[in-house]
Formats: sequence, structure tokens, C-alpha cells
Amino acid sequence: MQFDPYTAAGILGAGCFVAGYFATLQGWMDPANWRFPAVNLLGATLVLVSLTDAWNLPSVVLECFWGAISVYGLVRSLKRQP
Repeated sequence: MQFDPYTAAGILGAGCFVAGYFATLQGWMDPANWRFPAVNLLGATLVLVSLTDAWNLPSVVLECFWGAISVYGLVRSLKRQP
């Protein structure tokens, strides 16, 4: 397996998803806080970067929806802050 910058971006993006999910389950991160959707948006962006090198349409569609939902959650959580 070749370990290039695109692969590294994809692995880091997947790590963002896993870390965010685990932190939420552990109670270390509140899913209503802006950090949770921000980590997910970063993960989706990094995976999309990796997909520019290894194109996979279903994965691109998934990451676009994941990113859009993350933007929605990020905007919503930032609007709630005083």
C-alpha cells in the first residue's frame, strides 16, 4: 500500500470521526457543542481530499452529506451561544 498525502488525509479524517464519536460516548464532548460538528466537518473534508486521488462516488456522496450536516450543526450550535 502506498502511503501518500491523500491516504494520510483520509486516515486522519477517519480518525476525526472515530475520535469525535468516542469522545461523545465517553461524555468528554457534548454533541450540542460546536466542537462536535467541527470535528466531523474536518473529518469529512479530509476524507473528501483523499477521494480526489481514489475516486469513489458513493463515498463522495456520503462525505458531502456528512459535511453538510456538520455545517448545519456547527451553525446551529454557534447560534445558541450567548
